Amino acid sequence: MELVAIQMNAGPDWPANRDKLDALLQQLPPSRPLLVQVPENAVVFGNRQAALDLAEPLGEGPIQGQFCRWARELGIWLVVGSMPTRIEGSERLHTTSLVYNDKGERVGHYHKLHLFDVDVADGHGRYRESATYAPGDELCVVDSPFGRLGLSICYDLRFPELYRALRAKGAEILMVPAAFTRVTGQAHWLPLLQARAIENQCYVLAAGLYGEQGERQTWGHSVILDPWGELQACLPRGEGLIIAPLDLERLSRIRREMPVAQHARLSAVWRDKHEY
Repeated sequence: MELVAIQMNAGPDWPANRDKLDALLQQLPPSRPLLVQVPENAVVFGNRQAALDLAEPLGEGPIQGQFCRWARELGIWLVVGSMPTRIEGSERLHTTSLVYNDKGERVGHYHKLHLFDVDVADGHGRYRESATYAPGDELCVVDSPFGRLGLSICYDLRFPELYRALRAKGAEILMVPAAFTRVTGQAHWLPLLQARAIENQCYVLAAGLYGEQGERQTWGHSVILDPWGELQACLPRGEGLIIAPLDLERLSRIRREMPVAQHARLSAVWRDKHEY
C-alpha cells in the first residue's frame, strides 16, 4: 500500500484546475491500492466570488461528480483536500474535505473547524476566511484499507488538541491538505507536521498548494511523514506528486514500544483537581 500527495498551483478557474489535476492523476504509479490526496483549494483558489459561484451542496454537483469518476476509473482512494460546499439557509460556505473509495463512493467528509483569520507579512497581508466560510463542528475519522484516516485542513494544523482527539478516535493516518502561505510555511510547516506525527504516532499525509496566485504565495513542500516523524517524501517546489510506502506494522510497533496514548494523564489530573 502506498500514500500519494499531489502538489499543484491552483487559481479561480475550475476547468483549468480540473485539467491540471487530471494530468497529475495520470502520472500515478500502476500499483494498487493507492491513497491519494490533493491540496486544499485545489478546486478554486484566490477569488471569493468564484468560490461562491462554484460551491455545491454536499453530495451534489458536477465537481463532486468528477472526483467520484476519477476515484472509480483510476481505482484509487481519493481525498479532496477541500472544496466549497453550500450551507442550507446561510450565505456562507463550508470548506470541505471529501473522501472517495476506489468504487467512487463518498465515504466521509469534514468541514474545516479552524478558520484562517490572521495578518501575515506577505503580499496579501490580511486573511479573513470567516468572511466567506463558516466553521464546522464535528471531527471525522474514516475507515479505509490503509487504516483509519483522521481528517483536517491547513490551519487546523496549529491546534494539537484536534489531532489528539482524532488519535483518540482511532486515527492512524492524519490528513493535512493545505494552502500554507509562503511566510508561515517557511517558519512553521514542517515543525508542526512533525510534531503532529510524533505526538500522535501517526502517518501524516500533507499535500500543499504551491506558487504564485496573484498577490498570494503558497509554500508547497508537500510531505509524507511516518509515525516516528521521519520524512518519507517531500516536494519542496513545483507541481508533481510524491509517493511513500505505508507500513502499518511499523506504526503498531512504535505505539507498542512507546505507548504514549496509554500514559497520558493530563485529562485525568485536570478532572480530579477541578471537579465541581
